[in-house]
Amino acid sequence: MRAVLMVAEKPSLAQSIARILSRGNMTSRKGLNGACSVHEYGGSFAGQSAHFKMTSVCGHVMTLDFIGKYNNWDKVDPAELFSKAPTEKKEANPKLTMVKFLQVEGRGCDSIVLWLDCDKEGENICFEVLDAVLPVMNKPRGSERTVYRAKFSSITDTDICNAMNNLGEPNRNEALSVDARQELDLRIGCAFTRFQTKYFQGKYGNLDSSLISFGPCQTPTLGFCVERHDKIQSFKPEPYWVLQAKVNHEKESSLTLEWDRVRVFDREIAQMFLNITKLAKEAKVESVSKKEKVKQRPLALNTVEMLRVASSALGMGPQHTMQIAERLYTQGYISYPRTETTHYPENFDLKGALRQQANNPYWAETVKALLSEGINRPRKGHDAGDHPPITPMRAASEAELGGDGWRLYEYIARHFIATVSTDCKYLQTTISFSIGPEHFTCIGKMVTSPGFTEIMPWHSIPLEESLPSCERGDIYPISEIKLLEKQTNPPDYLTEAELITLMEKHGIGTDASIPVHINNICQRNYVTVESGRRLKPTNLGIVLVHGYYKIDAELVLPTIRSAVEKQLNLISLGKANYHQVLEHTLDIFKRKFHYFVDSIAGMDELMEVSFSPLADTGKPLSRCGKCHRFMKYIQAKPSRLHCSHCDETYSLPQNGTIKLYKELRCPLDDFELVLWSSGSRGKSYPLCPYCYNHPPFRDMKKGMGCNECTHPTCQHSLSMLGIGQCVECENGVLVLDPTSGPKWKMACNKCNVVVHFFENAHKVRVSPETCEVCDAALVDVDFNKAKSPLPGDETQHSGCVFCDPVFQDLVELKHAAMRHPMHRGGQGKRQGRGRGKGRRLGGRPNPKKPKDKMAALAAYFV
Repeated sequence: MRAVLMVAEKPSLAQSIARILSRGNMTSRKGLNGACSVHEYGGSFAGQSAHFKMTSVCGHVMTLDFIGKYNNWDKVDPAELFSKAPTEKKEANPKLTMVKFLQVEGRGCDSIVLWLDCDKEGENICFEVLDAVLPVMNKPRGSERTVYRAKFSSITDTDICNAMNNLGEPNRNEALSVDARQELDLRIGCAFTRFQTKYFQGKYGNLDSSLISFGPCQTPTLGFCVERHDKIQSFKPEPYWVLQAKVNHEKESSLTLEWDRVRVFDREIAQMFLNITKLAKEAKVESVSKKEKVKQRPLALNTVEMLRVASSALGMGPQHTMQIAERLYTQGYISYPRTETTHYPENFDLKGALRQQANNPYWAETVKALLSEGINRPRKGHDAGDHPPITPMRAASEAELGGDGWRLYEYIARHFIATVSTDCKYLQTTISFSIGPEHFTCIGKMVTSPGFTEIMPWHSIPLEESLPSCERGDIYPISEIKLLEKQTNPPDYLTEAELITLMEKHGIGTDASIPVHINNICQRNYVTVESGRRLKPTNLGIVLVHGYYKIDAELVLPTIRSAVEKQLNLISLGKANYHQVLEHTLDIFKRKFHYFVDSIAGMDELMEVSFSPLADTGKPLSRCGKCHRFMKYIQAKPSRLHCSHCDETYSLPQNGTIKLYKELRCPLDDFELVLWSSGSRGKSYPLCPYCYNHPPFRDMKKGMGCNECTHPTCQHSLSMLGIGQCVECENGVLVLDPTSGPKWKMACNKCNVVVHFFENAHKVRVSPETCEVCDAALVDVDFNKAKSPLPGDETQHSGCVFCDPVFQDLVELKHAAMRHPMHRGGQGKRQGRGRGKGRRLGGRPNPKKPKDKMAALAAYFV
């Protein structure tokens, strides 16, 4: 029997595909990484009986990064990142142990079928999977084929079965184009970002951005926004004048006429035209024309158009829109949402997709009418050769999808129905009038066939007052003629929809990456999203773009990135050499980088005007251990301490509050300690500003607070306050928070686990004694007599927080409420008592193997 491994891009996709191919007759189990399931069933493959195993990855298996030492910003010259710094592929999410998981499932398999998303990123993931799995699979016999690629565009029975019956091969060239893009973005982005971040954050205190980033696509995206801002700022309104006339055509009814000259910018000339026309008392009909016109139905929907409409009409950001679209796709409601194509292939089952919508209460009548009268072939659009246009593949209701999911699905469904509807037809009547020597016009529209506007009413022809029936030579009395003074208006800030259009036009990013680049400039505080989803550049964004223009305009103009994108596309088509494109592009940007570094004073001049020097920013907080003067706390991102006397800057933990810690000093360097806190429901710990930036011991890293310091005698260190191993993560230690009383808690120094205990205790102290069962440190607790929960009205007790039965009901596990997305979970996800898997630090013995009682306790939390 042949063993066949099949791999999809997401767990939900794997389940859906396996259910279709097995016809529901499958068994499922969790994989060893806990994130991916394995679905197994029997069948036939390549003319032999086969055992199928369907599983998935979670996006990219690997990510590109520099090797260890080149990730140190302080020790590496950014210029080295262009060529000298070696890169390596690392697991994208080490916690998922995806490589090990794939190897366990792939061991002993004869064939592999790749069900990754059918785009360039998907092809790249195909080869990441193959690199992990092929070494452990059974060796092929002779020239036997073992690797297969499934091509599909939707999660429907027909599409999946067709893909399984027409397996191809993964595309190495498309995968290489992604590798090239990743390496270019890594090397170019990191070099510029590291240099300008260190340069400007070392000089200015109120930049309010933790990273002054540069990106080959991100920066031109910002450039479009700043270009519009500059046009608004430089705009000078100009007055102009318009002649407006009204004629009576029925009793108590008048018709407004538009001046054929439209407007004039000279008041005296406008006044002359007014005086001339006022001499006439009647308007004469010079001509009447009637013409049938057509408003075309939309082209089939691609990604860029979906993002545009979602932003402008639904008020949804591009990143959020793509997340929802991907969810709708994996659930089988729509076809693949990443496509540049607006043309349906000849064999696409348009009627089948339309029938799915026949029972929806919002458009059932329209759909049934189309099915009975015959659908119209969609307009011929652009065929990019990737996926069919975005199409609803199965019926859905508002109750099923809810909120934004339904709003996006509804638009996709209405757009699809509109593409197979008829065009909107209307009769346009144009009447030309003469008033003295001047000519005026009046236009009216009457819909003769609404066509697609029935399903997309926002595109309908507006209802207008009907025009009078008249012929050439008819005369109408003038009821009013006047001069209107107006002025030209500046353009508004770019909307997301307009920015997406510009990015597509200039070849900045792909349909998949455009939302990421827009999200990045928002996250970096380069633009803010205003009402109407308009993007207004911040002071920092404006100064950066002006600085790039001043030094090297090509860094911000779309031309060079557009050229790079074309080269990457040639790699994917097999028409350009991967190594040559990489080498050539990096050489160009390396030269630009050196020129940028040499000319940075030009950008610095602009920065000086807009931002404050470090010495003039912030408020005095704690004393420097070198000069014993007060250092200033700079709260703007990235928060840090600056000693103006020593001209030294010290990084601090981000996304929390900083305050002085009881004026206590570090025994190693005499710096005053500060306390970082993520809030009352989170965790807090003291730290020495100098040790945090310059680790004092070999086993410490930059960015460690006192709760990770291995000083053997300092009262604030891990050695003195550590209690036991974290109940959830492998390397963390639960450390007593000495500032938390009377609501005492201990928190993990690696993850966001917080253990609340001994509420209302007067004093909690970590004892030098250890637990005989689990080697965790014992805790001495002293309660006030009136509030003591201890048995027999006792006020003092010493014991293990994990094992002591007296303490069991006084311990509660929670997750800290963190302010940053990098921290997992929210507070209160799970509750329960801590478990005794503890270890004692600072020279105490290694943890013993937990006894049966401890194993049972551990099971309680899992």
